[in-house]
Amino acid sequence: MDIRKTGVVGCGLMGSGIAETVARAGYQVVVSEVNDELLHKGLGRVKTSLTKAVERGKLSQADMEATPSRITGTTRMEDFADCDLVIEAAIKNLDLKKQIFAELDRITPPHAILTSNTSSLSITAMAAATKRPDKVLGLHFFNPVPVMPLLEMVRTILVDDETFETAQEFGKSLGKTIIVAKDNPGFIVNLLLIPYLLDCVRAFENGVASKEDIDTGIKLGLSHLMGPFELLDLVGLDTTLFIADAMYEEFKDPRYAAPPLLRRMVTAGHLGRKSGKGFYGYGH
Repeated sequence: MDIRKTGVVGCGLMGSGIAETVARAGYQVVVSEVNDELLHKGLGRVKTSLTKAVERGKLSQADMEATPSRITGTTRMEDFADCDLVIEAAIKNLDLKKQIFAELDRITPPHAILTSNTSSLSITAMAAATKRPDKVLGLHFFNPVPVMPLLEMVRTILVDDETFETAQEFGKSLGKTIIVAKDNPGFIVNLLLIPYLLDCVRAFENGVASKEDIDTGIKLGLSHLMGPFELLDLVGLDTTLFIADAMYEEFKDPRYAAPPLLRRMVTAGHLGRKSGKGFYGYGH
């Protein structure tokens, strides 16, 4: 199947980045939000990102000017009616995602592929909310989407080969390197990342070392680009906690049990870069 028009449900941090990436690859994109204010904010984020890409020499001026013309913003789900592939990037709530998939199933043409950008929730549960479970899979992008080269594809036991191969070719056309996981909580990256991050928080909480020394040790001792606390602040402490809780609920494995410090920080609103304060301060 030929993918020509795409849709993105949600124009937040991830959704706007996905819409930008898909549009930069030459596709027409419809991106939705629940109200005009959030939609305007998300589309503004795309323009800012494009400008920065030009400044870094990663995008030509001509491509920067052409990309927004391929993006159409909407607050109406009905505007996905002629999409060949839709990527759901709504908030981390499985019941809401299932509602979205049921609505997309009703609105989009029978051939349309429906995908989710979730980093931890069950793709199979979303597929079961539709009458086309053979055309549902996961496309998990990484933040910031226009910069990060990885795309984690999630294959359920229900998806058919043709759908998966079409989605795989679509992912490659975005310039992404693809890895494939089965529909398992956390897939590949978060299955391995979350216990590591939680262990680092526990080490800090137990007084093993300062957060600065832990970060430095990981960066210089293991050649990681970022230390765990820098990464936690970038990803978002609330996002990390959500994924950890979802994985603990599934596995009941203490490796995924969130340390009290992480939960207290989220409760206090110390979410990382996006709130101006996490394990480090960001001056806004």
